[in-house]
Amino acid sequence: MPEIIVYAVEGRTPEQKKALMKDITDAVVKNFGTHSDAVTVQIVESRRTDKAKGGVPFSER
Repeated sequence: MPEIIVYAVEGRTPEQKKALMKDITDAVVKNFGTHSDAVTVQIVESRRTDKAKGGVPFSER
């Protein structure tokens, strides 16, 4: 039962997230030889003010 967690900054549309989850599921099915019903994909979103890269919040990039 593979489980994939994607960490991302907020701002993607529901359609973008759905497409990503489908593509990830398809890749796991192909490479792990499992059924799609066994694959769990979760997207964990952070607010731009709560995530930084190089010490600079994403809200300031």
